[in-house]
Amino acid sequence: MDNLKSQIIAYTPHIERETSDKALILHCIENFPDVITRNNPICHLTASCWIVNPERTKSLMLYHNIEKIWMWPGGHADGESNLLQVALREASEETSLDAHPVSEEIFSLEVFPVPPHVHRGKFVSAHLHLNCSFILEASEQDSYQIKPDENSGIRWMAFDDIITEIDNNRMSSHFRGLIERSRGF
Repeated sequence: MDNLKSQIIAYTPHIERETSDKALILHCIENFPDVITRNNPICHLTASCWIVNPERTKSLMLYHNIEKIWMWPGGHADGESNLLQVALREASEETSLDAHPVSEEIFSLEVFPVPPHVHRGKFVSAHLHLNCSFILEASEQDSYQIKPDENSGIRWMAFDDIITEIDNNRMSSHFRGLIERSRGF
């Protein structure tokens, strides 16, 4: 956990939202017990993978069953403090792609409010996901598939289409930040 905390401390935010999110993530790590597992009902760590094509013009997006919006793949740390490994696991589980890291460094930080919902027959109260995103790369020609219990759609989306098609939801600043950083990576 110390290495993860050091990675987050070393991360340089790229937009104002990330500065606030970084401070909140560090506050939660320092002040709440067990943020590395879902045992903490207030907040816990997650990792996501922003999967891009080699040309850095598209990202692989999933239609999230609970949130009902297009998102990038990700999931709970579940006790694993190496969040890059979590992101790679989630990429494989949620897309079946063999994506590889463009960098081992944190690509983006996000705090996601999760609304109350039922997951696998159990009620889950509202809470926060303290998320670290990593940039991964895969070929558009590689086969992929949905994970029906988590997502109901998967497709490569051009960055411009992400902005025009799904930029009208609460994730707008996240998408804009990820896209802007990807173009220069």
